Amino acid sequence: MSRFTWAFARHYVEMLLAMGVGMVVLYPLWQMAVHDAGPELDSLAMATTMSITMALWMRFRGHGGRPILEMTLAMYAGFVVLFPFLWSGIIDAGGLTIVGHVLMLVFMFLCMAARPDEYAWHGKEHA
Repeated sequence: MSRFTWAFARHYVEMLLAMGVGMVVLYPLWQMAVHDAGPELDSLAMATTMSITMALWMRFRGHGGRPILEMTLAMYAGFVVLFPFLWSGIIDAGGLTIVGHVLMLVFMFLCMAARPDEYAWHGKEHA
């Protein structure tokens, strides 16, 4: 694997780990505060908790506001594009959660692919 590809892939994995931290640390706080908010609001809360930690990590890595905003929008888009399918009964709440997360990963990759140098750049190295 080339150095460029490795740095790009590593950055993707780092963002996934940051998102995981958000789901583990912040999402339970949402669940404790709000019970049965409905699948739409709950999916947006998931996107928010993952976006917060991912955006913080991206900022730590030296990214500017535009790439952070694009990546944050990718987090929400994975769910929002599925709302009409939920409302029409084509998918249920579980489908929204599963497919929404998969789409989120795809949209994140597309954001990264649009600016490969942004994400293969090592930024701040904190070993």
